[in-house]
Amino acid sequence: MSDDSLIIYEEDITQIEALISKMLKGAEAKCALLVDKDGHLITRQGFTHSLDTTALAALLAGSFASTKEIARLVGEPEFSVLFHQGRKDHIHMSLVGDRSILVVIFDDRTTIGMVRLYAKETSIGLSKIFEMIGAKSSSGARNSAVEGDFAERASEKLDDIFQD
Repeated sequence: MSDDSLIIYEEDITQIEALISKMLKGAEAKCALLVDKDGHLITRQGFTHSLDTTALAALLAGSFASTKEIARLVGEPEFSVLFHQGRKDHIHMSLVGDRSILVVIFDDRTTIGMVRLYAKETSIGLSKIFEMIGAKSSSGARNSAVEGDFAERASEKLDDIFQD
């Protein structure tokens, strides 16, 4: 079994957040979350102060996982887009590549069509960013240098703490 985890650095998050912010403005949505398929929140943008985004991320990933099994039962490999309509707020979820989910929460100030359009465009951009991150990770150059330096500094700090 291969390890398909990614290490996302600050400059990568900056690019990701810029794309999501652009989508929110264009689609006139309230907020967006980027969640990995394991339910970990990668980033969030917009008006999320009243949301428990950690719990929401885990539940949304679980929803996608159960829907994948439903898709399999009806002969589909996977449903790539989910939509939940509420009285005031609605949730649009779409797969980004094979490892994350873009979640857009919006209200009646916009339409599902606008959200779908901007979410699809954003998903393409995010997939490209994840491909670049994956290429950097698989090259190992950035990771081994950072991990080696971190391990050395952490070891020195622990020595300092426990020698006192």
